[in-house]
Parts: sequence; C-alpha cells; structure tokens
Amino acid sequence: MTGAPTVACPDCDGTIPAGCHRCARRGLRRAQLVLTVANLDTGAVASREVLPGTLEPRPQPAGGWVVDLTPRVRELAAEAGVAVTVDPVVVPVPTGWRPDLPAAERQELAARALAGAARPGWRVWVGRSTAPPPVDPAQRLVRLCALADLLLLDLVVEARRYGDTLRWAVRYEMPGSPVPGLPPEPGYADLTAALAGTDVADALTGLGERGRNAPAWQLRPDPLRASAPAATISVARVARRVRADCAGRVGGGRPPGAQAVWRDGRWWHTALRPDAPAHDDPVGRPTGLRRDRPQQPDGPGRGTTPRPDGVSSDRTRRPDGAHRGGTPLHRAAEPPDPPWLGEPVPSRPCPTCRPARRPVASVLPCATCAGTGRVHRAALITLTDLRRRVVHLAWRAGTPEPVSTASVRPGGRSVVRLPDRYRLGAWATVFGVRPEDLAEADGGHALPPDVRDGYVALPWAGADPVGEQVAAVGPALPAARLLVTAVRPEAPPLAELLRLAYGLDLALLVNVLDLRRHPVAPLRAHGVLWSVDLRPPATPVRPDDLPDRPGLAAAVAHCLECLDVTLPQTVPADPRTPVPVPRSMPRPLPPDPVPGLRRLAARHHGRPLSVRFTRAGRTVHGHDDDGPCLIAEDDDLRVPRLT
Repeated sequence: MTGAPTVACPDCDGTIPAGCHRCARRGLRRAQLVLTVANLDTGAVASREVLPGTLEPRPQPAGGWVVDLTPRVRELAAEAGVAVTVDPVVVPVPTGWRPDLPAAERQELAARALAGAARPGWRVWVGRSTAPPPVDPAQRLVRLCALADLLLLDLVVEARRYGDTLRWAVRYEMPGSPVPGLPPEPGYADLTAALAGTDVADALTGLGERGRNAPAWQLRPDPLRASAPAATISVARVARRVRADCAGRVGGGRPPGAQAVWRDGRWWHTALRPDAPAHDDPVGRPTGLRRDRPQQPDGPGRGTTPRPDGVSSDRTRRPDGAHRGGTPLHRAAEPPDPPWLGEPVPSRPCPTCRPARRPVASVLPCATCAGTGRVHRAALITLTDLRRRVVHLAWRAGTPEPVSTASVRPGGRSVVRLPDRYRLGAWATVFGVRPEDLAEADGGHALPPDVRDGYVALPWAGADPVGEQVAAVGPALPAARLLVTAVRPEAPPLAELLRLAYGLDLALLVNVLDLRRHPVAPLRAHGVLWSVDLRPPATPVRPDDLPDRPGLAAAVAHCLECLDVTLPQTVPADPRTPVPVPRSMPRPLPPDPVPGLRRLAARHHGRPLSVRFTRAGRTVHGHDDDGPCLIAEDDDLRVPRLT
C-alpha cells in the first residue's frame, strides 16, 4: 500500500489555531487499524490489517450495525501461539449504514467507523504460550486483607452507582482518608471481576493521592498479633452486604454507593452519603457530630461504637445518584480507630503557603506541602516484602543523632551521613534484596539515592540532620507515611525484549550510565543506571534519552509494563502514512547483549550511552553537552543482523 486510507476529521479542518488532539491539526484521520499478537516465549508475531473494504458489519439486536473484530484477534493469537483472553473488540458503524447502499456510500461510512475506532491505530496483545493460572477471587481477597493488617492500612471494597448500575473497586487507603471522588473511568461490573483485575500493586497505586488529607498518627504495631485473616473469606457475602447497603434509602433517594472496610482484622460496612462533612478537630480527627446508627462488623467485635466520618470529597449529587462536582461524600458510619494508632504526628503550617510568601495564587499545588497546608515533623517508614515481613521505622525531626561528614559542597554546606537506621539501603539486606531494589509501594518509583543511603545536605551550620531527612522523604506523605517495597523486580531477560523488538520491527533503545568509577557525589545517583524503550526504527536518539533506573531488571519490567502506552505511540504521526503490519516466525533468543553493554558502559564510565538495536544492526550514541552523537557501529557487541 502506498498510503493509508483517510477521512476528513469531523472536528477540525486543519486550520483552527488551537488544533485538534484527534487529528493533530491535520484535518485528516487514518482509516486503518492493525491488530497484532506477539509471543514473548517464541518471538512469533502475527498481524492483520483492517481496512474499510474488509469490514463486515452485523446487525445488533437493539438496532444498528457493528463490526466484531474479536474473532480476528483470536485467530492471530492461535497463529502466534499465544494463550490470551481477548476482551471484545467491536467497531460501531455510523447510523445510516445499510447493506443495500451503493458501494461508495458503504465504503465511506466504513472508513468513518474505522477512523473512529483507530485510536490507537495499532493494537498489540503481548502474551506467552501458556496462560497464567486464573485468579481465585477468594484467595486474592484473603491476601489483600492479610497485607492490610501487615502494613497497617485499610482495605476498601467499594461499589459506586453509575446511573442504574453499580461499579466496583478494591483499593488500599490510609485510615481516615476522605472518600475519593468518582474515577475518570467506571470500575468493574462485580466484585469478582474487581478482585481478578486488582493485584497488590494495583490496590496500592494512588495511595498517596487518596491519603493526602488523611490525619497522621504515630504507629504502635503489636508484634504478637497475627497478621493473616481467616483461611477463607466469602466474596459473595461481602458483595451481598455492600449491595444491600447500596439499596437503602437516603433522603428519599438511593445512596450513591457503599463500602466494606477491612480494618484491624474485621469487616465494617457503611453506606456513602452526600451530606455535608463534619468539622474536624485541631489534630485532624473527625469530631463525630452526626449520630448515625452504627454498622456492626461481620463477626465478633470489641463492642466499640463506630464514629461517623467527617471527611469529604469533591463530588456533587446528580439525579441518577452519581456525584461530580461540589457536594461531598462521606461514610455514614466510620469504623472504630484501630488499636495501633498512637499520638498525632506533630506538624507545622507550611511556610511556603503563607499569604505573605505566596501573594499570587497558583493552579499548581505547593511544592512544599502538596497543597495540604501543613508539614509533618516526622516520617513513618514501612518496609515490606509484600508477603509476611515488615519493618516500621519512625524518623522524628529534632532527634539528636551522631552523623559523619561525607563532603563539603560549594558555599561551605556540609553533606553528612546519618546512622544505619536512617539508611533504607542498609535494611535491604534484612529482606534479602539489593538496595537498588527498594521502591515506593505507590507507583514503584525508585528511592532517591540520598534517602536510600542516609545522606543529608545541611542548609546551614547547626541544622537538624534528621529534620532535613524527614523533609527529603517527601513534601506531603499520606498520613506522614512512606511505604517501601523490598522485592526483586520480576522481569524476563533483556534478550527476550530484544527478540520482541525484532519481531515487531521496532528499535530497542537501551540507555546505560556507569557511575561506579565516578567521583563520589553522595547526593547523586551512583552504580549503573539503565532505561529501556521501544521506538520506531528511524527515530533518532534524543537528548533526553538518559537512564534513570538503578537496575536493569527494573528497567525491563518498566518497559514491559508500559507497552500498552508505548507501542501505540510508535504509529506514524501522519495519517496518510500506513501503520506497519509486522509478522515474524518463531526464532531463538539472540545472544545476551548485557555483558557487552556492561563492558561498553565501563569503557565510557561517567558518560551516558544510548545503544539502539534494530533488525539491521545497532548503533552506539554518547551524550555530551552538545547532545547525542554517534560514536560506534558494530563494535564488540554481538547482535545478530536479522532480515
């Protein structure tokens, strides 16, 4: 094909000043869709191009016509030998399509349908030859509850009303967190699906955002308390109770949702209400001004009467029961405080948010307090292997600690190093991982090297080292807490990703920087840094192609995790340029490129390198002040030339 079929953009003629995000101000949209299935185990790739002339609309029972592409994806999966569960891939056809229309009109309507569905224009399913075992919802719920007890968190099972349907979500929260607003996309159709689609990492994602306004208390974990719930938990029972709470009546209407909260080894149930929030007391605890009927836990409790929650979110009530905009949501009854909450964490007003300091309002949150208006005087650190082991640390500003001077920065500012208990990297050996394997539980971000190794830059002579370390951990930790995972990244060898790039006819870009022989800079990254990305073969190396991960496994895992975003971005920007249709037979793994990459990085120690692998070979680029420049082709890296 010399060019991809296109249709005129219905929202933009290519001349509007603001541009159109769907056609990039070109006035055209691509009427081509490419479906691809790739096998990580064998390197096989199968693709199919969908064009307006190949669509076969079928009538719907409710009226109208659609094109179901799901069978085509299943055929591609069988061809590539991939065991994958394919969600329905359906293309709606514009109103007015009929099989008895003239061929030119049918073609035009089909092109419009495909242009609307081709966002993105390339849909890729990457899988393996053997399907992973199915998720047991009950076992997953047991594990999520056990981790909630281990990490001193709430596990929230929530159903929200979207029109006449309930959508489900499962997540971790800090005790006392406000009820969050509706997410941009609805949740799952039922609790079983929500558990199947929510693993531990998913449940932790967004914890910082949800807990930004949660009150902060010291932690008093009981080491003798069992950290695991019962062997089984009835998913159906939890779902029935939540649905029953959603079916009640509030002010003549149905509640906008309900929650089951696992806290301190028990379920607590409550409806959500769109009433005004209660007032908070000076330490941030809701005062419980409402006196709603308390909800009793499933199973034996301590006889404590739950207090109503006074926290809120930023949603308004609509006639269908959903909430968007200004009226807050709150729990009708809040579970009792868990016994492991201690005294409030001291805080002070944010010095940056004072009106005298910020005379001009900004749409961005404050960099010092992230918009909370307060700065905690302590940081509560939780390290865990996400199985059974956990360590809770408390760093309190003002604590006198012996420090050692590491270096002196320009201007006479000292860099000091705190004792081992403030070096999270030293705790890594307790969990049997490397210091570079430590990551934030919320999002999986690597820890900064100064926080990991206990280095602190003192802003002036006599400054509080522990206080500076607390400030360096984060401007506004949720409930003053930082959760750190001590888990080795699960990632395949780099050679598998290289074979996948060959099969998809893309370039694999590996950025590496060896700082092991670089002059010691305690506050800066050290060791060997990596990043891995997939690009179109003709894309040049950019100045910002720099490594940022402290380990190769973490870089490979991040690349694979982001494939659903990365691969569609490789589609040509010009809609008149067709999307490639890659195909590849099974092939053996190429030679492992990692030893050669390490030798190359060591030879150019202290200089960032970008090594680009393609079917035609590879090139090595070095980064300098003037940007990337080609420094080698076909050196001692053994990479097969594929055609």
